[in-house]
Amino acid sequence: MRPDEPPRHCLDIGSFQKHKRRQIVCGDTFVFRRIREENRSIAVLSDGLGSGVKANVLSTLTATMALNYTSGFRDLKKTAETIMRTLPECSVRKISYATFCIVDVDNRGEARIINYDSPSPVLIRNGAPLAIETATIQGAVDTRSYTLSFSRVQLLFGDRIVVFSDGVSQAGIGSKAYPLGWEVEEAGRFAGQTIMADPECSARSLSRAVVNRALEIDAGSAFDDITCGVIHYRKPRELLIVSGPPVAQEKDRELSGIIDRFEGRTIICGGTTAKIVGRELGRSISFDFKDLHPLLPPRSHMDGIDLVTEGIITLHAVAELLEAGKDPLDLPPSPARDVLERILESDVIRFLVGTRINEAWQDPTLPPDIGLRRTIIRQITRLLEEKYHKETRLQFV
Repeated sequence: MRPDEPPRHCLDIGSFQKHKRRQIVCGDTFVFRRIREENRSIAVLSDGLGSGVKANVLSTLTATMALNYTSGFRDLKKTAETIMRTLPECSVRKISYATFCIVDVDNRGEARIINYDSPSPVLIRNGAPLAIETATIQGAVDTRSYTLSFSRVQLLFGDRIVVFSDGVSQAGIGSKAYPLGWEVEEAGRFAGQTIMADPECSARSLSRAVVNRALEIDAGSAFDDITCGVIHYRKPRELLIVSGPPVAQEKDRELSGIIDRFEGRTIICGGTTAKIVGRELGRSISFDFKDLHPLLPPRSHMDGIDLVTEGIITLHAVAELLEAGKDPLDLPPSPARDVLERILESDVIRFLVGTRINEAWQDPTLPPDIGLRRTIIRQITRLLEEKYHKETRLQFV
C-alpha cells in the first residue's frame, strides 16, 4: 500500500467519564497511543484506589507506566508483571494502589488483553456481547501474590471491545433494582442495544451512552468514579474539508471534480469556495438560519455536500475547540461545533486548500490572532495528528 493511500482498516478509540460525587477530579484514567510504524494501538484503563486527587495521581501514573511499557515490550505478560512489581501495596487494605486493563490491537485485528482487578472487558459483535476466553497468570511480588487475566481475540470488522471501571459494573449497588450493581453482563447488553439502535455510533458516543446510563442507575449522583472506554475495529471513515479558491481560475473545475468524486463526507469552509463549487457542479446554495451563533456566520446548504460554512473565522474557532479538547456534545449549536463533530467521527481527514489571495483576510475587524488560511489548517492538522491521533492529508491547489 502506498503511503498516500488510506488504511483499509482502523481503530476508533474513545472514552468518557464522570467523577464521584463531591470530588473535583476523576480517580480513573483512560489513555491510548497509536504506534504507526508498528501498525498497532494501545489503550489502558486504570482505577486508582479511593477517589479524588490521590486516586487520580495513582491511576495516571499506572496508566502512563502501562502505556509506556506496553509500547516498548511486545510481551504483555512481561509488561503486566513489571507493573505489578512497581505498584506499591496499601498497608491497610493489602491491595495494589491501582487496577489496570491493557488492550493492545494491531491493524489486522489481533487483540491482546491483560487485566488486573478491573471488570472484565466485553466484546460486542453484531450488537451482541460475547464471552472472551481468558487464561490466568499467577505471580508474586515479595510476599504479595496476584492474579492476572490474559486474553487473545481476533476481531472482525465492526467488533468493539468495551472496558470500564467498577463505577459502571457496580452502579446502583444495594438498590432494589440492582442489589449487586449493574454488573458486567447487563452493561454489555446495554452497549449492544445502543449499537443496534445506531450501528454507526462512534467509540466516543458509545462510551458516553454507557457512562450516562450508569449515572442514571446511580440516581444521577455517582457513588464512584465512572469510566468507559471503547475500541472499535472498522473500515476507515474519510472526511474531505475544502477551503479557499484555487490559485488560478482554470483550476476551479479540477477542485469541484475532486469534491464530486469523493466517497466520504465533505465539508466546504468558505463562501467563495462554495460559490465556485456550486457554479461548476450546477448546484444552488441556500442559507440555513437555524441555531444562529452570535460570533460565527450561518451555515449554508448545497446538495451532495454534508456541511457548508464560512471559512477563516469558522476554521479558527475549530482550531480553538480542538486545542481546548472540547466535546461537541457539550457545546451549543454552531457551524464550528458541526465541523468539530464530523472531524472527531472521522479517521482520515483530507484538506484541500486553495491558495488564491483573499482580500477578506486583511479585514481589521477579524480577531488579531487569526492567521492565513493555510496557517490555521496546518495548526488543525498538527492537533489532529498529535492530540487526537487522526490520519491527515494536506493538498494545496
